[in-house]
Amino acid sequence: MIWWVLASLVLWAGRALSLDLDTSSKDSICSATSLIQGGIMDYYLGTRYGGTVGMFQPPYYWWEAGEVFGGMLENWFLCQNDTYEQMLYHAMIAQAGPHYDFMPMNQSMVEGNDDQGVWGLTIMDAVERNFTNPTEKGVPGWLAMAQGIFNEMWARWDTAHCGGGLRWQIFTWNSGYNYKNTVPNACLFQLAARLGRYTGNQTYLDVAGTVWDWLNDVGFIVLSDKANVYDGANTDDNCTDITKNEWSYNQGIVLGGLAYMYNATNGSSTWETRLTQVLGGSEAFFFKNQIMYEATCQDSGNCNNDQRSFKSIFSRMMGLTSVLAPFTASSIDPLIEASAQGAAESCSGGTDGHTCGLNWQIGKNDGMYGLGEQACALEVIQMLLVHDRPAPYSASTGGTSVGDASAGLNTSTTNVLESTLTITHKDKVGAAILTAVVLAILVGGAVWMLF
Repeated sequence: MIWWVLASLVLWAGRALSLDLDTSSKDSICSATSLIQGGIMDYYLGTRYGGTVGMFQPPYYWWEAGEVFGGMLENWFLCQNDTYEQMLYHAMIAQAGPHYDFMPMNQSMVEGNDDQGVWGLTIMDAVERNFTNPTEKGVPGWLAMAQGIFNEMWARWDTAHCGGGLRWQIFTWNSGYNYKNTVPNACLFQLAARLGRYTGNQTYLDVAGTVWDWLNDVGFIVLSDKANVYDGANTDDNCTDITKNEWSYNQGIVLGGLAYMYNATNGSSTWETRLTQVLGGSEAFFFKNQIMYEATCQDSGNCNNDQRSFKSIFSRMMGLTSVLAPFTASSIDPLIEASAQGAAESCSGGTDGHTCGLNWQIGKNDGMYGLGEQACALEVIQMLLVHDRPAPYSASTGGTSVGDASAGLNTSTTNVLESTLTITHKDKVGAAILTAVVLAILVGGAVWMLF
């Protein structure tokens, strides 16, 4: 009898602690996301003795820190919650690296184009949300950092294989160097679109158009009423044998880039059509009851740690798309609301009673937990507020970040491939001629890899 009473009390306590979300209430939304962020911080190393600022504990990779911080930065803006403002600020500065191009020393031999690209999108969040500007001597503005990332990634554009595109990996010695895939190219596409919209500089938009055309021409994006966004292909066969796995973060990053292009071109019919087609394809990531899921791996129960976080950036991009391209809101907003409710119901696990799960369709926690699950629930729930706060700022609508169009062009960062880009500025960032220079792979780095 006593055992039964104790078990009942535990179950009651779990229900009391689980998220009770009112999707129409900012207070309820921000209270829920505050609890979820508390769970995220359980994995953060930067506040532990001897821990690395800006990193999460293994098995979570560096790129996922960039992804998670992007969601937390959105929460800072949407909920006007400064609880983690200083943590985010110091984490981003710490991981920016000695040249503020997000090529830090702790990733100097393993970083991929996708890793740098995801961090680039987070830094553009800081630019467009007027996140606390750097004040330390010698530290550039967020805009300059984003421009540095763009310049370095564009300098690696490879026309010698598959007619263009970025490789998955930056360095020749890393597995995957001979693979070109959607995610780094989608990041470059979106980053160029956002820089073009923010600065008013057409050349960035032209680069975005070049990347988009290549993604279509190579067959990574197949346009139709419900467009497919595939994973990638090997350079050894000139990218002819495409891996046709579809992931929500690929779909989302492409979708977000299209929304920025639509907005930057004042509602161009061309970009509207493309956006509509990719949005149509996004239906594949919503279960028949309109709740978001990772279609390629979730049904089989084989999602790895990375894949369990993909819905986070997908949620963010869905929300931003509904703002930047208002004609999509009637399609997107009900999906976000249903998914947010499902995510909240999944946040009923763990000893705290509000640890989030992977499966949002079952009305309860599924026993899964981790950094990715927390990040996904955070992003989809806070996107309920995306229409209640200003749209992403640009330099002409209140953006305050300081830029440097030549950032990233004269660093010790290894550019394996050669490319040349000329950019002319019309805005306050100033005019600059940008020429990317191929820098030799550091012999010391190569020797280090032998030990």
